[in-house]
Formats: sequence, C-alpha cells, structure tokens
Amino acid sequence: MVCNRCNIVVTDILAKLGLNGAAVSLGEVDLGDITISPAQTETLQKQLEELGFELINDKKSRLIETIKKRVIELVRQLDGQDHIKLSDYLTKHIAYEYNYLSSLFSSVEGITLERYFILQKIEKVKELLVYDELSLTEISFQTGYSSLSHLSNQFKSVTGLSPSHFKGLKNSKLRKYIDDL
Repeated sequence: MVCNRCNIVVTDILAKLGLNGAAVSLGEVDLGDITISPAQTETLQKQLEELGFELINDKKSRLIETIKKRVIELVRQLDGQDHIKLSDYLTKHIAYEYNYLSSLFSSVEGITLERYFILQKIEKVKELLVYDELSLTEISFQTGYSSLSHLSNQFKSVTGLSPSHFKGLKNSKLRKYIDDL
C-alpha cells in the first residue's frame, strides 16, 4: 500500500471482515489487540490478492516491505534538502545494519537496494517531468542529484531516453506503478 487510496481500500476490506480499529498506514496493517481467526486470515488474503496486494506474515518479507516503504518515503521527502545517504536513512529508521539490509534485499528482490532506490528516484523524476512545473535543473536539485548531468546520465541509463526527450513525449504510459519496480 503506497498511497492513501490503497489505505482506504484496505481499511474498507478490514471493516467488512469486522476488523474495525486496525491501524492502516503505508504498507502496513497493525491489528493491535485484535485477534484474527484462520478463516478471517484466508478471506483477507483472498480479498487483498484480488486487488493486487499481498498478505505478508514472515519476518524477512515484512523487513523487505519495510525497506521498500522507507526508500519510497525517502524519495518522496527529498525536496532539495541536504543530501541524505540511503544507508544512513535506512539504519536510522530500521534497526539493522545497512550491509544486512542490502544483502537481504538483493537476495530476495533480485536487484540491489541502491538500484531500487535509483528506480524510485527516476519514477519521481518522470512524475515531475509530466507535471511540467519545474525546470530540469530544479528537478535534479529536488530529487537529490548532485548535478543535471548526473540526473540525465542516470535517467538515460534507466529509461533509454534523455529527460528532455521524455518531457517532450508527454506519454504517461512510460511511467510505471511503484509496485511494478
């Protein structure tokens, strides 16, 4: 769940199952003291899967989802602030060493954590290019790139297009859903 609409949909599913009072936030449902029966768990899992979500119960999968959630949060909050290192951000927000998080992420997801971060940043750049409210220089600053050329090189290596060419296309079909990364 990476948007408010996702949270609303999941909250609605929980309410229909009689699981009112669960706290739903970005990528997580906290049932608190609510006890859920195996039948409710199965129904919940089926309903979530019908909408493209999945129910994650094991520790490693929850940790991977937490990593993804934190990477998305970092990308969304960049806004030209001082450069925040991915490793520092993750170790501050997740109680594990970065090397362990990176190794686990790579083994489960099949791409490096740094590559996932880059893909998220490029999707943010695409979003800003489509909105057409900022110059390329402003976009590079806002998304944490050290220079416009760094952004351009990384954008081209991921998409095969220059940011200027992408901006000229105005084709939202070139954007990906966060879940597809």
